[in-house]
Amino acid sequence: MKAWTIMLLALSLPVVALAEESKEGDASKVAYVSLSPALVGNYGLDGGPKLHVYKADIALRVTGAEAEKAVKHNEPLIRNQLVALFAQQSVDNMNSVEAKEKLRQEALKQTQQIMNDEEGKPIVEDLLFNNLIIQ
Repeated sequence: MKAWTIMLLALSLPVVALAEESKEGDASKVAYVSLSPALVGNYGLDGGPKLHVYKADIALRVTGAEAEKAVKHNEPLIRNQLVALFAQQSVDNMNSVEAKEKLRQEALKQTQQIMNDEEGKPIVEDLLFNNLIIQ
């Protein structure tokens, strides 16, 4: 009887170890949270006669299921801040690659600030423009 108990325990240890590994793996899993639907709005509102429009498909890189959940919970606040940021841009700020990269960095900084204020840590590791259309 003792031999069977020892054998069952020996066989169950790898299963317990695998379960603990998968929990640790979920905590360090990189995820991309897409802000959906895409952000659409006007920019360059400098009083000129031409209307300028943007459409931005944005993804936020986070690590772990808890971080992903926190970003999704705060998505309305993040979207609001990003729409305001895009609306402040001038036509010159949206036409060059360097200016778009600067805008991406500022969007990341503001997103991290929101998460820091709401969750106590920046959480968002990167912000990516999956698609950025400027007209």
